[in-house]
Amino acid sequence: MAKEKGRKLIAQNKKARHDYTIIDTYECGIVLTGTEVKSLRQGRASLVDGFVSVEGREAWMYNVHVPEYSQGTWTNHTARRKRKLLMHREEIDKLESKAQETGHTVVPLALYFKDGRAKVEIGLAKGKKEYDKRQALREKQDTRETNRAIAAARRRQRGER
Repeated sequence: MAKEKGRKLIAQNKKARHDYTIIDTYECGIVLTGTEVKSLRQGRASLVDGFVSVEGREAWMYNVHVPEYSQGTWTNHTARRKRKLLMHREEIDKLESKAQETGHTVVPLALYFKDGRAKVEIGLAKGKKEYDKRQALREKQDTRETNRAIAAARRRQRGER
């Protein structure tokens, strides 16, 4: 059997990038049961309501939805159980101290397989105000319009030659 290589994305939390300003990101392993891994290999998961909390010097991820495995039997997992994250002690301590600051939280950004192992990318985030979200949306729209105008000008220029 060939060893799996590269990164295969399972789920991404686009809402987190919209609602929060991401300050720092960490890649960490995740403790899963057998049926959870099989369900993830089918490409099914949701990170939308997920968050990370540090309890007893261990990092735990909550509210991440991994649906039950369709061929699972009585050994099947519950969909929204808390899952332990595998991180270095220094990273957990740093994350805990920064997350204690007002307005900061830790959210999962992406869930993926890297060289056959399930990984989660978490981000230390600060909540955006409503006007920050509108400003970011406006900047994105302006950039898109500028790129369209440049592309149209290039097409016209090629047509004249």
